[in-house]
Amino acid sequence: MRINVILPGTGRILAALALALLPAPLLADTLIDNVNGLSVDRDGQVTRFAALVIDNQGRVVQVLPRGQKPPRTDYREDGHGRTVIPGLIDAHVHVMALGLAQLSLDLSGTRSLAEALGRLAAYVAANPDRPWVVGRGWNQELWGTPGSPGRFPTAADLDAVVSDRPVWLERVDGHAAWANSAALKAAGVTAATADPAGGRIERIAGSKRPAGVLVDSAMARVTDKVPPPRAADRDLALVKAQDVLARHGVTAVADMGTSLDDWMTFRRAGDVGRLQVRIMSYALTIPEMIQIGGTGPTPWLYDDRLRMGGLKLFLDGALGSRGAWLKAPYADDPKNTGNQLLAGAQLRNLMSRAAMDHFQVAVHAIGDAANAEVLSAIEELSGDYPGDRRWRIEHAQIVDPADIARFGHHGIIASMQPTHETSDRLMAVARMGEARLGGAYAWKSLSAAGARL
Repeated sequence: MRINVILPGTGRILAALALALLPAPLLADTLIDNVNGLSVDRDGQVTRFAALVIDNQGRVVQVLPRGQKPPRTDYREDGHGRTVIPGLIDAHVHVMALGLAQLSLDLSGTRSLAEALGRLAAYVAANPDRPWVVGRGWNQELWGTPGSPGRFPTAADLDAVVSDRPVWLERVDGHAAWANSAALKAAGVTAATADPAGGRIERIAGSKRPAGVLVDSAMARVTDKVPPPRAADRDLALVKAQDVLARHGVTAVADMGTSLDDWMTFRRAGDVGRLQVRIMSYALTIPEMIQIGGTGPTPWLYDDRLRMGGLKLFLDGALGSRGAWLKAPYADDPKNTGNQLLAGAQLRNLMSRAAMDHFQVAVHAIGDAANAEVLSAIEELSGDYPGDRRWRIEHAQIVDPADIARFGHHGIIASMQPTHETSDRLMAVARMGEARLGGAYAWKSLSAAGARL
């Protein structure tokens, strides 16, 4: 059991590990008293406690209700009345992307195109020697006014600030990215470049010339040209990611899309005792799944802090970049139904290859067509792979109401993120229209159908 410490009356988490409260290494039992402790068991019952005992391995071995005499321990720490809760688990995180974002340009929360370009100018001035400017976090939906969202940005917008080196900035959802002319040139993206399967190159109106935004699989044209982070950069990024998670009280995560480089970064941290967050890893590809896990999921490593146990697949893109795969065209883009990133046979073959070696399968599906396709694949494969396979549908964001009941079979997990509903509240109406949102962000209905949330 790990603990979080929260300032009274603020909800701000100070530390995500019991170890953070104590001198390291721990060599003897320690009592932490004078706390407002809250714990919740598997049945949802809340236990309150005023003190806890941590053994010399850093594990919580006893919690004491108010008034109970504490046992004799070698050390005592005063909790100063702070609230203590169990560590939080985030079921869908991109650990290295989170860390690398701390080392690059952060456009999250920008409220206008001008603000985003201002941050870019400041970043370039502070980092004049970077051959590429990379960043993440922009969201054009926040750049307009209520009822009139901002347009997709263009290469020309970036060129006005940086024209002497490539700029490559991922959208907040990671399913679109914004390039300047230098980046497009480095990747060879021109008017003659066709849209790849499962992707789209935004074009200047009335022409075939690339406008500057690439969606889903089209992003690879530029991403493949960006110099990869060095091992030292990755190690620092993991430190930064763990800091962010700890500040928010997150002590365990599912890492959705672990590359071999990511895995080796986690291993280097574990080898020297710097892996603080528990990581349940889902491989980015079948080859990486096999290279890391071999014939099946790895054992838990580093005192239960790291394990490769699953495979992450992408079936469609995101709603904000109009890449989510829909059964009917977008209300605000009538010629577009989004991007199907895997054919039906490809999806089933990849799911089967992972399932045969008992890896858990997690499939990204946001649009109603994507969710329906994954449900069909699970129904077909469940006969070949019986038992509780814990099939996961990541996001399950826009579901046709007719498909909701299907989530109640085969132990399907609807891995949903509340932030999508809050961030997409207005945009989803524009993309889908009110009449098609009956099965969107449907936690209660999916739970009532028997899905695991």
